[in-house]
Amino acid sequence: MSKPFKRRRSPIHGNGVFATARIPGETELVQYRGRLLTHAQANRIYDGTTENGHTFLFTLNERYVIDANVEGNVARWINHSCSPNCRAVIEENQEGKRKQDRVLIETLREIAEGEELTYDYGISLEERLTPRLKQIWACRCGHPGCIGTMLKPKRRPASASRTEKA
Repeated sequence: MSKPFKRRRSPIHGNGVFATARIPGETELVQYRGRLLTHAQANRIYDGTTENGHTFLFTLNERYVIDANVEGNVARWINHSCSPNCRAVIEENQEGKRKQDRVLIETLREIAEGEELTYDYGISLEERLTPRLKQIWACRCGHPGCIGTMLKPKRRPASASRTEKA
């Protein structure tokens, strides 16, 4: 049986993945595949590439990254959206074998034939999120509630609560 989606040019960015038939909500679509690297290996190979705003790296867990630049499949072409119709789910290996954890893309709702598949990348960078980095990692989803970047906002430390003195 063929998959209910296909890669083609996207109005969001470059290539995208589109439904070729109606897809029900909560449907497991595809596993995100690629070469498995440790974080240290990925850092050595891709050092300094946060400046181009393009990546096929997916953090699998605290030890491993999936590099879809090598042996990647169609899942690498699913674009980011601030109002996604899919989500990425990390499925941990039941025996604790971290190398065998998987990333699955599944639908959040019913998807109409011809609709582009998207999910929220939630990209986290270690460095400070400057306006320049936000521009490099600009979101092009076109949704009215678009936050303008694919970068996940940094969490601010909880401020100390103030108590009133009577």
